[in-house]
Amino acid sequence: MKTKSKNLARNILALPMLALLATGCSKEVSDLNEFIAQTKASSVGSVRPIPQFKPYLNFAYSASDLRDPFVAAVNITEDPGIANNSLQPENNRPKQYLESFPLDALSMVGTLEQNKNTWGLIKDPQNVVHRVQLDNYMGKNEGRIKKITETKIHLVEIVPDGLGGYIEREASIAIGSE
Repeated sequence: MKTKSKNLARNILALPMLALLATGCSKEVSDLNEFIAQTKASSVGSVRPIPQFKPYLNFAYSASDLRDPFVAAVNITEDPGIANNSLQPENNRPKQYLESFPLDALSMVGTLEQNKNTWGLIKDPQNVVHRVQLDNYMGKNEGRIKKITETKIHLVEIVPDGLGGYIEREASIAIGSE
């Protein structure tokens, strides 16, 4: 009979425990739903917008009418040892000051005009401005000034042709070309 009383005591104690357990599993989850809503509201995700791409622009090659750099600039004669020596630099004339600088070290800064005479203004590497006119020389390759406009000074240089002779080459210095 002791075992029956023990079982009865166990059942009586188990009954409140079972009731307590059943109330813990109730369907009331409002606090859980509130927590989920707060979490969703605090961490709003963002999606980056789709990047905008610029449309492709065609490139128009505009140098097709210029000399081909892979073709010799000089007409090579049948005998390359014979060079046209009729064109020579003037070695016996006094050098002008601007001939001591390469053309890319000089820059045009403007022009002056008075009584139909036009002068170009050239700045040397020491930032000194010089006045030049037609038939003055400048640059390392005997560049003689042939034309002065408001934006450019045109020269003709005498350069070696690579075959023992010399050729004339056009060059220019534009305003603001530093």
